[in-house]
Amino acid sequence: MEPDLLGESEELTFWLAKPEDYEDVMAISKGIFDGNDYLPHFYQEWMTEPNRVVIVARKGRKLVALESRVVVDGGNTVVLQGLRVCPSEAGHGLASVLHRFCDSYMKKLYPSIRMRHLITYDYVASEKLSKFNLLAKRVVLSFYGEAESFFTLTSTLKAKLVAENRPGGSDFKTCALETEDQLRSVILDPDLPSMLQLPGGAIIQDWQPLMPTETNMEILRRQNLSWFAARAGKKILFLSLHTPPYPIPYNNGSLCLNIDLFGTDTVLAKEAVVAHLERSKGQLRGGVVMHVYMHTSLWEDLREFCQGVSGLKQLEKRGQKFFEEKI
Repeated sequence: MEPDLLGESEELTFWLAKPEDYEDVMAISKGIFDGNDYLPHFYQEWMTEPNRVVIVARKGRKLVALESRVVVDGGNTVVLQGLRVCPSEAGHGLASVLHRFCDSYMKKLYPSIRMRHLITYDYVASEKLSKFNLLAKRVVLSFYGEAESFFTLTSTLKAKLVAENRPGGSDFKTCALETEDQLRSVILDPDLPSMLQLPGGAIIQDWQPLMPTETNMEILRRQNLSWFAARAGKKILFLSLHTPPYPIPYNNGSLCLNIDLFGTDTVLAKEAVVAHLERSKGQLRGGVVMHVYMHTSLWEDLREFCQGVSGLKQLEKRGQKFFEEKI
């Protein structure tokens, strides 16, 4: 057996992905997620990320599929990500064969795994996920425009907040979590999941669900995230984060800004969006796609809040589903 060959099944061979597989992986990924594909940017990082395994399937010499899995929650959970199938092979059960092989391989490599987690768009057929339990749903508010339109949006929304002149004053002010101690005091608060109705009890960072535990702090630390929180005394009222903007194929090349909101207070959600737009302003250039992931109760108010800036196009409303399967 060749050194990088992991196994064979039903005319497929399975291999650990390599950096030099990049072009072949991109070739089977064209048009995925309507251009909102994160993999072109993150693929090379995945090659060296701790506790991540990326497996490709080949038919003969041709790369026809890829799946990535990352182990989180102190080795208790594996998160399924990045599934790709060559369009000419779609609908022939290839993904199922790859799933079964990855299940077996990961269980040997990480025998402590007890759960599988998966996040999908809401349009993924439920019958394909019959073995999974639905833990939570979120909705996504998305806009596209040039960076200058987002600068205008930031100033417009700041003015709207001032005009609202909401009650509560500084007791509820949204503040950045700048230090490790500040972040730990929020993330590791045992009441955080119930206070903020965390989706499935998890913090979802750019489609990766992580339980708010000590074992996941290093994973969050590696992402170079920007965090904001609102409190009343010691009580946490709202939490949010954004991932540094990264390039995606959308509209022949754009930057993607993903903002994740946790909580159900509409006013604090508005403050959080403004805070993240302000913080990321220096990193935006050219075309920008902004996705704001939130509790379903917030979507309509935030959609209305973000209206009124020329040059910004609201994209199709999408939902996000968080699934779990016990092993």
